[in-house]
Amino acid sequence: MLSSSRPHLTLEQHARDGAWVVVVRGEVDAETIFPLHRATRAAAAAVPTLVLDLGAVTFADSSALNLLITLHHTTTLRVAAPQPQLLHLLSVTGADQILNIYPTTDHACAPTAR
Repeated sequence: MLSSSRPHLTLEQHARDGAWVVVVRGEVDAETIFPLHRATRAAAAAVPTLVLDLGAVTFADSSALNLLITLHHTTTLRVAAPQPQLLHLLSVTGADQILNIYPTTDHACAPTAR
């Protein structure tokens, strides 16, 4: 019997300062994205501002990028604490020019955040 050593994707969600925060941990790819997709789409339909805390994301591929772009078009999305690999993906695709990216969740939730 084969077992997978792949990290699982886990989510924590909570309200904070008028926004809905989704804390994402693990790898975000085509195999793991469904729970994140479901949670963020529901949040985007229910609240005006969605903060994605990506500080504990260890890997993200084009499916994660696609979700971020889709959310950007459907809600006020704030991306918090992306790690270097994800920042690189956002940079080489130009997504960093359209997404609102913050160094921390505190910054993303601040009343002065754009």
